Amino acid sequence: MSAQERLTDALYGAGWGTVKKLPEPVSARLGRTVADVAWKRRGTGVRRLESNYARVVPGASPERLAALSRAGMRSYLRYWMESFRLPAWSADRVREGFTPKDLHHLTEGMDAGKGVVLALPHLANWDLAGAWVTTQLGIPFTTVAERLKPETLYDRFVAYREGLGMEVLPHSGGSAFGTLARRLRDGGLVCLVADRDLSASGVEVDFFGETARMPAGPALLAQQTGARLLPATLWYDDSPVMRGRVHPPVEVPESGTRAEKTSAMTQALADAFATGIADHPEDWHMLQRLWLKDLDPAKAPGNRERGAS
Repeated sequence: MSAQERLTDALYGAGWGTVKKLPEPVSARLGRTVADVAWKRRGTGVRRLESNYARVVPGASPERLAALSRAGMRSYLRYWMESFRLPAWSADRVREGFTPKDLHHLTEGMDAGKGVVLALPHLANWDLAGAWVTTQLGIPFTTVAERLKPETLYDRFVAYREGLGMEVLPHSGGSAFGTLARRLRDGGLVCLVADRDLSASGVEVDFFGETARMPAGPALLAQQTGARLLPATLWYDDSPVMRGRVHPPVEVPESGTRAEKTSAMTQALADAFATGIADHPEDWHMLQRLWLKDLDPAKAPGNRERGAS
């Protein structure tokens, strides 16, 4: 393990070990302070966030983009402060921390017994939403995590999410898809963060007027298992409660090849994601390259800028 990897692991370990012990108002202020310091330094992540917001809010002035990136960093650090504290939250605090709209799309899908694939973008705090599902609804689910370096950091994320009631599979290794399909055939729930492709098999979509690539997995799982495919979007407001919406199901097209069906369904997911992101751009934590125009063509998709998700 390199010195940088040891430092990264130590910092995340300190976050989970220290921040969760702070009173909630103190951790919230700390998050805003760290966010503002990072924003003022205008590092690579902040500049990339601002560049991504320029696609989401076309025609925005430099001042507007700067304000959005500052709000975006505050939202991003709110995610981290909440995530560091989530293992210490009581069941009641988890239940009170999230209010979703149109939840019937999820509950009706689960009641049908064919499984549900819930697909989300990097909006607000998807870990809190997952903890709410396992706590409030009593529904366990399976998800996939990117293999981070160092391995000890990946292990921390797996332990953290398993502690919230999730089954976590590694993104790499090739066996995740089969396990997810089995869970769905058993009538289970699969939750996937699906607005950024981390493989070589992503689907090109029109996203805010330009081409991006998103994972094919959610659409393929729905086709192969008969599970209901549901987009979901999340956002913060000025309260301690996160908001969310479960969007109507993405249907499998009646005709076309498997590739054509996958393309149409992934585009439908991208459109739903775009709706939520356009409404709450500051809560979209995309600090990496996403659109094909921004990607280095010399790099394989799996070797792009990486970030914890």
